[in-house]
Amino acid sequence: MTSQKEPLCIMNMKEFCQELELEVVHCEVESFELWDGGINRPGLQLHGYYEYFDASRIQIIGKVEISYLMSLDPRLREKRIDDFFSYDFPCFVVCWDLPEVSLFEKVAQKYHRILLKSKEKTTSLTYRLVDYIDTKTAPKTGIHGVLVEVHGVGVVITGASGIGKSETALELIKRGNSFIADDVVEISNHHGHTLMGEAPPMLRYYMEVRGIGIIDVRMLYGAKSVKQSVQIDMVIRLENWNEHSPYDRLGLDEETTDILGVDVPLVTIPVSGGRNLAAIIETAAINNRMKEAGFRSAQIFCDNIAKHNEEVAESRKQEEE
Repeated sequence: MTSQKEPLCIMNMKEFCQELELEVVHCEVESFELWDGGINRPGLQLHGYYEYFDASRIQIIGKVEISYLMSLDPRLREKRIDDFFSYDFPCFVVCWDLPEVSLFEKVAQKYHRILLKSKEKTTSLTYRLVDYIDTKTAPKTGIHGVLVEVHGVGVVITGASGIGKSETALELIKRGNSFIADDVVEISNHHGHTLMGEAPPMLRYYMEVRGIGIIDVRMLYGAKSVKQSVQIDMVIRLENWNEHSPYDRLGLDEETTDILGVDVPLVTIPVSGGRNLAAIIETAAINNRMKEAGFRSAQIFCDNIAKHNEEVAESRKQEEE
C-alpha cells in the first residue's frame, strides 16, 4: 500500500462494472478504494517474483498469463494463485471471457478479493481502464463563465456578471459554433497538462439569457450546436472599456492564466457599444490556433516594419555618402 493518507478515489462497483462492461464473478463490497491510478499485469508475480510489486494497482490478466498458469503442475499452480491473492489489491480482472476464471473463484472467496471478468481484449481493456481512472481521479475545479468550442478551439469566456457572456455565446452558436457550459464550467486536469471542461449534469445544455430566462440550447438549435465536453485551449476575459487601460494593440504580449497548474493563453477583450464580440472571439480563437502552429502574425508584422526601417536607414546612409 502507498503512503498516501487518502485514496485517489472510491470506486462504486456498480458504476465501475457498467462503464467498463465487467461481469462480477465474486464481490462482497459495494465499493473499493483505489490508491494508485496504474494497471498491473502480474506475469512476474504469478511466476513467483514479488520484488517491486505494487499491489495497490488494479490487476488484469489475459491469455498469456492463463497459458502460463495452465502449463504448471496443478499443485504449483494452486500455490502461485494463492500466494498472489494473499496480497491486498483493489480488484482482479480476467479478460477475453476466459473460462479459466474459475481457477480464481475459491481463492477470491478465501481472501475476500474482488474478481471480475471481461469479454474485451487485455490491451483494449487496459487502455479503457487507464482513461476511466484518469477521468475519475483527475484534479477538478469550477469557474464562473461560459464554455464554447469556436472553430475547434475550446474557449472559456469570463467576465463580470451582466457583461454579456451568455449573449456572446448565443451569437457564437448561431454562427455554427458549439455550446458546452453556461454559468459554471467544471474543469479537470488530465495527465497533468490537458484541461477538459464540461457543465455540471444538472446544467448541461441550458443557458440563461437575461430578459428571456433559461433556454435549452440543444432543443432550440439542434444536437450539432452542443457538446458534452471539450479541451480548454484559451480563456477570453471580457471587461468594460476603460480608456486608461493599456490594451495590447499589436498582439505581442502573450498573457496566460493558471488553471489547475496549467498555463492557459489569456486574451482580454474590452467591451463597448458597436463591437461585434462574437466575430472578435472567433478571430482570437483562430489566431490562437495559428500561434500553436508557429505562425505569429503580430511578430511577423513587427519584423517586417523593423526590416523596412533598416532598409530605409541604409538607403539614406548610402545617399549621404
